[in-house]
Amino acid sequence: MDRKKATVAAAAVGALAGAVGLTVLAMPSGAGAAPVLPPVNPEQLVQSVLSQKEIPALGGTVEGKTNLGIPAIPNLPQELSGMSAKVWSDGTGKSRVSTSKTGSEKIAVNDGTTAWSYDSSTKVVTKHTYDKSKAPKERPSELNDPAAAAKQIIDVIRPNSSISVDGTASVAGRDAYELVLAPAPTERTLLREVRIAVDAEKRIPLRVVVLANGSSDPVAQFGFTKLDIGAQDPKLFTFTPPAGAKVEDSTGKFKDFENSHREEFEKNRKPGETPKLPDNDLFKVIGEGWDTTVAGRLPKQDQLPKNDPKNDKAQGQNPMDLVKQFGTKVEGPWGKGYLITTKVGTGLLTEDGRFAAGAVPSQVLIEAIGTVK
Repeated sequence: MDRKKATVAAAAVGALAGAVGLTVLAMPSGAGAAPVLPPVNPEQLVQSVLSQKEIPALGGTVEGKTNLGIPAIPNLPQELSGMSAKVWSDGTGKSRVSTSKTGSEKIAVNDGTTAWSYDSSTKVVTKHTYDKSKAPKERPSELNDPAAAAKQIIDVIRPNSSISVDGTASVAGRDAYELVLAPAPTERTLLREVRIAVDAEKRIPLRVVVLANGSSDPVAQFGFTKLDIGAQDPKLFTFTPPAGAKVEDSTGKFKDFENSHREEFEKNRKPGETPKLPDNDLFKVIGEGWDTTVAGRLPKQDQLPKNDPKNDKAQGQNPMDLVKQFGTKVEGPWGKGYLITTKVGTGLLTEDGRFAAGAVPSQVLIEAIGTVK
């Protein structure tokens, strides 16, 4: 399944619940006894995390999983149910991520001027050369490590949250403060809080745990289980396409819409104003903070059953088929459709192909559906 189709499918089944990225976060495993650390002011702790321009040189293993309360769904990306990866950073913006499963490996490398991705199962290499004036800010999201991802989450939800420090923790052998962000009373969300373990020395996020209302177990987990902070082998941040691999150059086609949107927004951002997430060609983002939703319309091809004679390009189940299989049929002034409810959020897909998803009650989705033309 290509990236665009995976994104639409995820939104359609509610797995995009929490458009700020709350469905792939941190894990409590690898924790030890709580260390004794000096008290820290919550806001100062947040500012110390956000002020870090680059994470330090490090190498480590990260693991993640979700517990959304939905059955296993064929053809959805592995990352929606569980993942394990090895990550490296040189401390200056160069990075490497490697994930593997039986018989195949995926590698993503940022060497400072070029982003490379390689899938051994398809033997395809994708290459993107940066505008040197923007590198490494133009770095694709798949090269973000857990620390960078958690930092983005803090930046997005902080203005709509109450912030506290709830003790300390030991994560992957590192002493950390437990930073807790909870939704403000005005936020309409199914999430209860996000707990981020922040390294006491380096001030980088080490793990994040997402909790939902009515559940004592994390609904999403992602973070370091092993971590070595220090200089890494420089060879890790270079990439040479394997012999026989097909190289596709995406330079000029790649658009990091999130970074470009943020840069434009920051020019006119007022003190305390919430950073906004951008729209793209698949969906638009409605609201901000915890009750952010994504809404849009499925491509016509994805609205056809896979056995429809007009659907000659379909591969496997499409979003409409999936939602009909797992959703509950609903209707209202907005039309007819299917609703999927999970521990972490809800997804709504109408019979005419409109969809909305978020870590929110269904009423918020109905309001969002009304904005889709």
